Amino acid sequence: MIKVLIVEDSIVAQQLLTHILNGDPEIQVIGTASNGAEAIKFVSKTKPDVITMDFYLPDANGLQVAREIMETRPVPIIIVSATWTADQYSEAFSLMEAGAVGTIKRPPGPGHSEHESLALQLKQLVKSMSEIKVVKRSSKYKAKQFEVAQIPFMVHRLVAIGASTGGPPVLDTILSALPADYPYPILIVQHIADGFLDGLVNWLQPKCKLKIGVATQGAKLEVGHVYIAPDHHHLGVSQQERILLSDDEAEHGIRPSVCFLFRSVAQNYGSRAIGILLTGMGKDGAEGLQLMRSKGAVTIAQDKNTSAVFGMPNEAIKLGAAQFILPPDKIAQSLILQQTNVT
Repeated sequence: MIKVLIVEDSIVAQQLLTHILNGDPEIQVIGTASNGAEAIKFVSKTKPDVITMDFYLPDANGLQVAREIMETRPVPIIIVSATWTADQYSEAFSLMEAGAVGTIKRPPGPGHSEHESLALQLKQLVKSMSEIKVVKRSSKYKAKQFEVAQIPFMVHRLVAIGASTGGPPVLDTILSALPADYPYPILIVQHIADGFLDGLVNWLQPKCKLKIGVATQGAKLEVGHVYIAPDHHHLGVSQQERILLSDDEAEHGIRPSVCFLFRSVAQNYGSRAIGILLTGMGKDGAEGLQLMRSKGAVTIAQDKNTSAVFGMPNEAIKLGAAQFILPPDKIAQSLILQQTNVT
């Protein structure tokens, strides 16, 4: 049984979430908390497998509570909210930085047209997040033992990045470190819940000197720009340095797929690309990174210590697809070093 703690100040919402989650034979709600202090006290005595938590609590916001839990007895935290405003999207990604691993809209009551679908999504998310082995987050990243990767000097034309669970704060670390004149376009596939993509762009942009946006069909790739795959479309590139979007079948159950991007880059750019695979659950991106390496591209996987979920990068490492295994800050430094070589 997957043991769940519900942190929610509304008694009606507590009852609804309890009813939904207890309706699955693999899930058991073992407690509820109406404020942050209750949640922290509960976790100190009885460790659940997953916590669902609203943004705002009577005595604290979700960010404060998440940090306290992740610094003491880390547990996968899913942010559940009935409404999502622009401020809440920003708050959600900040919570991911503190250690939260998932976000979802709270299902409405029975009889609502979205009740069944969102209730199923919530139960599936709880099950998948229960498998995550989270670590204490006493600081953003601790990996001082790593040296900056000496990326072989060559004329690169493109950087391709794949990420899933835990990816947004890692993308923030990498992208915010790059200068406005970074000489290669950057293409990103980030697995993310429907409706969160614009929020991700709006959260990243103020911290970054590069221009960040959602990729559009046929757009010419430009230096100093970051292109993120849109919802429900694979992201690829052409030899003419233009964006290619596809509604082909999902790969690894996902669209957009990191493998699709890496395969497209390998076929059209070969050794002129850099491929980076970040934190995430499953195998998406591993075989694609291997193909990129076989074509002569530089390939990097995020290290275990800083990965919220060491699934995708670990699969790539096991395949021998990654030339370098680095934490996010060293990935950024390595990309900057390559720019120095170019300029």
